[in-house]
Amino acid sequence: MYKGDIELAKEARLNAYCPYSNFQVGAALRTKSGKVYLGCNIENHGIQGICAERTAFAKALSEGENEFEYITVVGSMKGTEPTEECMPCGYCRQFMSEFVDKNFKVCVVDRENNIEELTINDLLPHSFKF
Repeated sequence: MYKGDIELAKEARLNAYCPYSNFQVGAALRTKSGKVYLGCNIENHGIQGICAERTAFAKALSEGENEFEYITVVGSMKGTEPTEECMPCGYCRQFMSEFVDKNFKVCVVDRENNIEELTINDLLPHSFKF
């Protein structure tokens, strides 16, 4: 994992639209070609907003990228530094599993910039697949 992706994810989280939870999430998705796509969470007064992880994947996929190396995720309450590991939600885990192999890395970062690397299979061992 590139340490610079932590800073990119931290910057991306500052763009979050989170008036309901005040919890900002940023993601940096690195493709096998070396490009990085950023995402932030975008809440909605309606039923479903979009998480940072899915935002990053949607940007990459819509630009023709389909081979992914890993994603770095950070989260914090608005106006603070990242304070805890921010694990992808169940919907994001299932969404990501559609586009990656079981060894795809999900890197979550805590306040000291410690990184926990998990595979998508660790997070979702029995994903729904046809």
